[in-house]
Amino acid sequence: MRDIEVIESAEAATTALDPVRARLLAELAVPASAAGLAARVGIARQRVNYHLKALESHGLVELFEERRHGGITERLLRASAAAYVVSPAAVSASGADPGANDDHLSAAYLVALAGRLVREVGVLVRRAGASGTRLPTLTIDTQIGFRSAADRAAFADELTAAVIDLAARYHHDDGRPHRLLVAAHPLPEEQP
Repeated sequence: MRDIEVIESAEAATTALDPVRARLLAELAVPASAAGLAARVGIARQRVNYHLKALESHGLVELFEERRHGGITERLLRASAAAYVVSPAAVSASGADPGANDDHLSAAYLVALAGRLVREVGVLVRRAGASGTRLPTLTIDTQIGFRSAADRAAFADELTAAVIDLAARYHHDDGRPHRLLVAAHPLPEEQP
């Protein structure tokens, strides 16, 4: 089971987002047969089987084990990942294009960048998984409280200067290209 799966196709996204199938995916963090799963969720086995076939056809569940009981083979399935993220590519072939937005301080630009990040890293994770290698990444996630808009602007200026300096020192035209994305947004208020 992978830690996370980025869903790229509209059909797989539609399948995963169906309420019954989403519930089955959540339950399949622990491998189960259709009969066992039906008993857990209170849905008829035939209906569970129908949904499992749809999930399996999109690679959202996988065979965990087969058990023979007399002349019957019991298939135990599990979710293919612990968590799923739907790529913007599942909604639109192009997704939101950061290059189409000139306002680099807008929320729309930030969302387009985040979408591109999900698309690109999703592709890289799949390739790394297929080749049995680890994907080298770097993530910095922190919270900072600004007392004023002037503090936020000064921080942005200093951060930009520091990133430009670091990029100039470590960038090599013949090196393997990496994308660096630094973003800041207000934290949403807690939802009840």
